[in-house]
Amino acid sequence: MVAVQGDFAEHAAALEALGAHAVLVRSPGELAGLDAIVLPGGESTTMSLLLASSGLFAALQDRLGEGLPALGTCAGLILMARDVGDGRPDQHSFGCLDVGVLRNGYGRQRDSFETDLSIPAAGPEPFPGVFIRAPRITRTGADVVVLASVGPDPVLVRQGVVLAAAFHPELAGDLRLHHLFLERV
Repeated sequence: MVAVQGDFAEHAAALEALGAHAVLVRSPGELAGLDAIVLPGGESTTMSLLLASSGLFAALQDRLGEGLPALGTCAGLILMARDVGDGRPDQHSFGCLDVGVLRNGYGRQRDSFETDLSIPAAGPEPFPGVFIRAPRITRTGADVVVLASVGPDPVLVRQGVVLAAAFHPELAGDLRLHHLFLERV
């Protein structure tokens, strides 16, 4: 679990509640031996800069390129996106998920919202989607599977071993999405 900024502690608690061992990663050497990685929600520009200054960006990009399973939520989705339509020039992404995104695509902090999501892969019950300054997925590539949408917008997608959400499942009090991720690992 990338632990340079954001809500990594909430993800760690969710994964540990499901029996997984969460490792907090803050340096390149801590990537060794991991079975999967979580890129949490937070502030994507800050995370990008911290990943670069710690040397973790290049090491993580290598591991993702080798097929390391990954879960990205909110800012994590932005960091994994191939195209960031409104990113800063000094902001980098891993490009391991063939989607286009807009940061804060649903608006600023006051535009944050919660809504029930239909995620058939996670079961028949609605999933509580918590959207905080959420990115908007504007484009999906041919190999990207949309697992949930809000209106016409994809909000949960999968491409191979990468799962990404525009919302914060770690804040929902519902472990089904983390369980879905662990099943694929």
